[in-house]
Amino acid sequence: MARFVVLPVLIAFACLLAGLYGMVHNQISYTVGPEYFHAFKFHQFNIAEALPFRVGAAIVGWRASWWMGIVIGVPIAAIGLAMPTTGQMVRTFLGVSLMVVGITLVLGVASLAIPVDPSQYHHFRIPSGVEDVEGFVLAGLMHNTSYLAGLIGLVAGVIFMLVAVIRARRRTRPGG
Repeated sequence: MARFVVLPVLIAFACLLAGLYGMVHNQISYTVGPEYFHAFKFHQFNIAEALPFRVGAAIVGWRASWWMGIVIGVPIAAIGLAMPTTGQMVRTFLGVSLMVVGITLVLGVASLAIPVDPSQYHHFRIPSGVEDVEGFVLAGLMHNTSYLAGLIGLVAGVIFMLVAVIRARRRTRPGG
């Protein structure tokens, strides 16, 4: 019974972690391409012009990513229900959640190293008036890559949680 009481707390933690990730992520991508926010994201998320830009970027990051905590947290927590004890479930969930954030951050930042040929900029939706097209494209790539990286992290997290459950159950079996 205690596990089902802990479950919503774990999902809330995953949402908090995802939202915080988005806030940090956007500080990096704002540094790379501020025009991505000024010409696109601030309008998309109705960020008041009076806000300091970094605060606006953090708000966009929170709003754009907190819900990934549900997408990633629910399946991982559900698998964790098979752990022999609630303590093992919580500890493993926390570790897997941090692993997913790490994978997502590393892959998102790594996308900044991908060279984009300026002749390919026409494949991106760049609003008129953007002067730093390269920064805009890189920030956009980082954002898009991070969603894909989150899904890669989810797959890794599910696999890790499944392996952890199998190992924990083997250790608690008589003679295991």
